[in-house]
Amino acid sequence: MVSKKFSLENKRILITGASSGIGRQTAIEASSLGAKLIITGRNKERLQETLSLCKKGNHKAIIADLEKQDQIKEFIYQVDTKLDGIVHSAGAVNFLPAKFINENNIYEMMDINYKSAVLLNSFLLRKKRFNEKASMVFISSIASAFPVYGGGLYAVSKAALEAYSRTLAIEIAKKKMRSNCLLPTFVETKLLDNTKETVSANSIERLKQLLPLGIGYPIDVANTCIFLLSDESRWITGQNIKMGVISF
Repeated sequence: MVSKKFSLENKRILITGASSGIGRQTAIEASSLGAKLIITGRNKERLQETLSLCKKGNHKAIIADLEKQDQIKEFIYQVDTKLDGIVHSAGAVNFLPAKFINENNIYEMMDINYKSAVLLNSFLLRKKRFNEKASMVFISSIASAFPVYGGGLYAVSKAALEAYSRTLAIEIAKKKMRSNCLLPTFVETKLLDNTKETVSANSIERLKQLLPLGIGYPIDVANTCIFLLSDESRWITGQNIKMGVISF
């Protein structure tokens, strides 16, 4: 029996980047609360593994590379139902000192962390694929507010996403739809492993000093996604919600 509080019963939820990390955990938790899922990612095997971990239901997995506009358009046609919520969890991290940045680096980082989410949302809105009161959740990063060596491109791509979400919140409010960003600090995912390979130990230790509750786990972010997708958060929109830090 699904609890009524924070229930996603019969809500159709789309989750990008669902093949691992925060996206996968959000899919698992949403399914346990009655959501009907559409999950997407680039790796077929990992996406199917996510499905196998979800509570059985009327779920759908779609393989797509959302960095490419033609695949976004094709993906939209496969989303054959109206959505009650979306979690934009797809993303990438790459730390590069300013003197080594080239044009391709800029395009690559902005494409996956910013452009893909913006274009996907644009096409979904244009095709009227959202129900009234739908909730849109974007996974950003505390990196947009906390500078680390070599993190300029990553921070900019996430800051752009946050500014977009705040603006989107104004545009969709007339239909009682909402848009919010989550800004977690270090979370135990594959992206954190990649960060440790490129960011100095001093920078990581510096940030850890601001983490009184320690490093987070995908479930910590997923639970907040669930709250924002639920009707209990109906009065929250246009917010950038920091997670795991106490102060700057």
